[in-house]
Amino acid sequence: MGDFRPRSGFLVEWPVRSRARAWLVLVAWSVALASCGAAAESLEGRVVRVRDGDSLVVLVDRRTVEVRLAEVDAPESGQPWGKRAKRELSDLAFGKTIEAEVIDVDRYGRKVARVFADGVDVPAEMVRRGAAWVYTKYAKREELAGIESTARDARAGLWSLPEKDRVPPWEWREQHREASRTGSPPDPGKRPPTPRLPSAPAAP
Repeated sequence: MGDFRPRSGFLVEWPVRSRARAWLVLVAWSVALASCGAAAESLEGRVVRVRDGDSLVVLVDRRTVEVRLAEVDAPESGQPWGKRAKRELSDLAFGKTIEAEVIDVDRYGRKVARVFADGVDVPAEMVRRGAAWVYTKYAKREELAGIESTARDARAGLWSLPEKDRVPPWEWREQHREASRTGSPPDPGKRPPTPRLPSAPAAP
C-alpha cells in the first residue's frame, strides 16, 4: 500500500459541502452562546426616573439604562389608572438601588427584566396592587396569574374601575393604532370579537 500524504501538511482539504456544514455549525454555536450571555445578564443600579407604570431609567456605572418590567403591562398614561400606576412604580423603585435580571431586549432597545427593589419582586407587586396586568403574551411565571386573580377579586387598583374602563393596555394601543390608520377616533368600548362556536346543524 502506498503512503498517504495530505496535500497541505497535516490538513486534508475538505469538500466544499463539508466546509459549509462546519461553518454553519460554528455560526449556530456562536448564536447560542450569545443568547446565553444575554439571558444571563444582570444589572444593579439606582432608579433615577420612572417613565410610566412599567418603564424605568436606571443609572448603572455612570450610564443610564432603560429598563422595561418583564411579564407585566401597566395602563398607558392616557388610560384610566395610568398615572396612578406610575405613582405605584415610583413608590416601589424610585431613588432605590435595584437588581434586574435581564431576559430580553425589546424593539425600543430597552432591557426587559425582572426587577427587585429592597427584596421585593417589582413586577409581581405591581400586579398585586392592581397597578399592572399580567402580559399574557409574554408571561412565563404561572404564579402571576394567581396574583392577578386575587387582585381582581379584591378589586385592588385598576380592578375597582368600571368594566368599560378596564381595557388591557395592549388592546388600548391597538385601538389607537387602528384609529391612526383609519383617521377615526378610537372607540374605548370596542373589544376584539369573541370567537363563536359553530352552530349545530338544523334538525331534519
